[in-house]
Amino acid sequence: MYRQEFFALIKLAFPLVLAHLAQHTISFVDTLMVGRLGNDAIAGIALGSTTFYFVVFAISGVLLGVSPIVSQAKGANDETKIAAVLRQAILLSALLLIPCWLLLQNGEALFHWMKQPPDVAQQSGEYLKAISWGLLPNFIFISLRSALESLADTRPVLIISCFNVTLNIVANEILMFGHFGLPELGLVGTGYASAIVMWCACLMLIFYFRLKYGHLNIFTFEQLLSRQSRSQLWELIRIGVPIGITIGFEISMFSASTFGMGWFGKDALAAHQIALQTASIAFMIPLGISIAASARVGQLMGGNDLQGAQVAGYTGIVVSGMIMVATGLCFIFLPRNLIAIYLDIADPENSVVVAKAVSFLFIAAAFGVFDGLQVGGSMALRGLKDTRAAMVITMIAYWGCGITSGAIFAFTLGKGGEGLWYGLTVGLAVASVILVLRFRSHFDADEPCGLSER
Repeated sequence: MYRQEFFALIKLAFPLVLAHLAQHTISFVDTLMVGRLGNDAIAGIALGSTTFYFVVFAISGVLLGVSPIVSQAKGANDETKIAAVLRQAILLSALLLIPCWLLLQNGEALFHWMKQPPDVAQQSGEYLKAISWGLLPNFIFISLRSALESLADTRPVLIISCFNVTLNIVANEILMFGHFGLPELGLVGTGYASAIVMWCACLMLIFYFRLKYGHLNIFTFEQLLSRQSRSQLWELIRIGVPIGITIGFEISMFSASTFGMGWFGKDALAAHQIALQTASIAFMIPLGISIAASARVGQLMGGNDLQGAQVAGYTGIVVSGMIMVATGLCFIFLPRNLIAIYLDIADPENSVVVAKAVSFLFIAAAFGVFDGLQVGGSMALRGLKDTRAAMVITMIAYWGCGITSGAIFAFTLGKGGEGLWYGLTVGLAVASVILVLRFRSHFDADEPCGLSER
């Protein structure tokens, strides 16, 4: 049964992995191209992009409640519910824009308050103002993408993501370095380029939905405000808000390490961005696999196949962990090769950044394995609509253990930037163990916890 599930999972996960790699490649390309502007610019995008994605994912995480609702509705062949929850997700996207916009427009003041290097804070603040123009389409894209992933209709997201990589490179080149009579905007140009990409991705996905799922009347204004659609709002909030808080806990741990790294200087911050960007790219593989596993779990639960859901969840967890073992070996044996993608490692001016990045990648080899296991466990629980437990677990693991131990290692024990990375490892390790145990508890008990609520 596990063998059969493995092949079913890989078939669904393959385009998802490619799509998430393509989407994350945009962030990778930004860091790569900003590297041409110098170490200060790399430090600037480290603060700016970390803040942007923390705000976006934490606040818009409620939209990810679309995924388990749609997957279980698909398993039950309930298209009416799929349409209703998507209408509410689009409406909610517009509401979420307001707090996000206000926060990002005041990013520079936040960075100064957190005592980040003044010139880096100024660059990062301008970057956030530019990229914030892409907030609304990004929220809508997240909602529609989550639905397609749960419907196992993943090819459009892959195609759009690959197209956007090329578009991002072209837009970056034009806006960052000034072509066709446009001013040279530097790091700020990267923000505008990202906003353009977000608009294009959203519009293309809306076009696809109107072509293939037009019968659902998702974008009809009258249907958007109907009683039937509004009845799904509470379920979306009930399931989605814990997901958003869970993501907020996780990203806040990484964000805290970035802000803390700024206290150790620009070189440490630049090295942190390089290592974290590399680890994040590797993480896209287990993330895609885990999203596929979540969809499988949800669909099987919708069809009342508890044993199949259990097998799907465990398969996703194991495969995700094994993938990160393989990438961790690359971090250990090929660190300088990876860093050379971003910087000229032969340049003496980059020697401190390179040395620190190598050290961070060694630690990333360990925390990556736990990261793969925790995302597998978290997504398996999401497929069961068990999102509140994951929220509590991540709060304990990331804030109670990760951030606290990172601060102790870095400042009390004097381990510096490496200490912050030790804290990341501790937080992810604790989360991975408890999340997997929580998923197991759903099937070990005589009355599986939470499943009786269905």
